[in-house]
Amino acid sequence: MKKILILLFIIFIFLLSFACSRTSPTALAVSTATINATATAQMQQTVNALQTAGPAAQQTATMTAIFVVKWGQTGTGNGEFAGFIFGIGVDKSGNLYVADTGNNRVLKYDSSCVYVTQWGGTAPNYAPGSANGQLNAPLGIAADNSGNIYVVDTQNNRIEKFDSSGAYLTQWGGLSVGTGNGQFNSPAALAVDNAGNVYVVDTGNIRIQKFDSSGTYITQWGGSGTGNGQFIGPGGIAVDNGGNVFVTDQVNCNVQVFSNTGVYISQWGSSGSGNGQFGEPFGIAVDNTGNVYVVDSYYDRVQKFSNTGTYMTQWGSYGWGNGQFKTPGEIAIDSSGNVYIADWGYARIQKFKL
Repeated sequence: MKKILILLFIIFIFLLSFACSRTSPTALAVSTATINATATAQMQQTVNALQTAGPAAQQTATMTAIFVVKWGQTGTGNGEFAGFIFGIGVDKSGNLYVADTGNNRVLKYDSSCVYVTQWGGTAPNYAPGSANGQLNAPLGIAADNSGNIYVVDTQNNRIEKFDSSGAYLTQWGGLSVGTGNGQFNSPAALAVDNAGNVYVVDTGNIRIQKFDSSGTYITQWGGSGTGNGQFIGPGGIAVDNGGNVFVTDQVNCNVQVFSNTGVYISQWGSSGSGNGQFGEPFGIAVDNTGNVYVVDSYYDRVQKFSNTGTYMTQWGSYGWGNGQFKTPGEIAIDSSGNVYIADWGYARIQKFKL
């Protein structure tokens, strides 16, 4: 049985000793220093080592989204990524933003997937930084309705806000780890609601924090455990048009739903490869009609659910072909129904049409 995939949000803080209910589970912790100092080829070898099982170990899924295009490979070019982990997000105009974690930068593409610009790390070494507008292993990324871009600057334990062209606007958090309101411990992902409120997965503190668009702290919820409203490995986060907040948990193998004030509503999912089950759920997104899409990194697939968690369909399987994946991680859906999947194992992005 193939080894457990790296839990993105735990990469920078601690080694998980188990995941779901797999036999002899293992995990791998990769430090920020390793990501920044090691050649991208070495990171690709790490991915290959983790993927020890072929298609026979995967559940083949029916294709329910139309493949459009794919691009990317390991590297530092305009259409390349450091490989293994990176975040994606879209704005209302259909532009795609990539948080290129290992290259400490953000890349922007238009709705036709044409490169537009980038900011953060610069050539030739794309070194991390902590000054305004610089990044150190950025992970999550999202846009508000005004086109502002919010980036989870993971190893700087802060959120940075930019305009759509990459001009620095503001930040909050801090350059050191903290547990207080508005402080972070290796945050991993974020989402923005229609009112401009920002929800951050504060990974190391095992909680969700909510802020207004200027970074003013509003509230928080979570805590370690398996009960309602608790997490062990909170990963992805999304908000629907009604303000409901959806959070994936890679270790509890579920999706939990909360109100925009953090009140627990419901959950679905369990460990397994069946319909509606998960091996390692991470990326999550909601379309304009409220349907929820969850990336299952372990089983190389995307599952679609109703807003209340009823399983609908899925697509994807292990492989290099169009519509196949190798350790997919993040997902983003634009207002036109285009779906972008960060296919981590191949350092590429695939675009689909619903």
